[in-house]
Amino acid sequence: MKRPNKRYVVRLELTEREELERIVSVGKRAASKLMHARVLLQADQSADGPGWTDARIAEGLGITARTVENIRRRFVEEGLEAALERKRQCRPSRARLLDGAQAARLTAICCSKAPQGRPRWTLRMLADHLVELNIVDSISHETVRRTLQKTN
Repeated sequence: MKRPNKRYVVRLELTEREELERIVSVGKRAASKLMHARVLLQADQSADGPGWTDARIAEGLGITARTVENIRRRFVEEGLEAALERKRQCRPSRARLLDGAQAARLTAICCSKAPQGRPRWTLRMLADHLVELNIVDSISHETVRRTLQKTN
């Protein structure tokens, strides 16, 4: 069976190898950082490294080959620190529906006198009122609840 050519080959310098071995031997880091250090040590293709295949590393460490591949890629493209850390999210998962000024307006409305015939504002009334005032195009009562909960 022909071995596929690796696109991202890990070749550790002596100082990098010593740092990774120190991280693994001390063992006082996050589990993900320790795992990434072990992956890089086993994937090292330099003269001092074992140069294991992704499948062998994955089997030996109990992770997927894709994880090994991703760690190798981050090491080659971004360096040692980026390969050891967990990948940062490049953008928030979802944009906020209410910015600071809109949340302040919501709080002001909530603290104002309730509509006539009502003892207090309900979440649904607040949501409808925000739409009526053109503060937002649409909003759910649950978003209003979460926003008010954050502002006490």
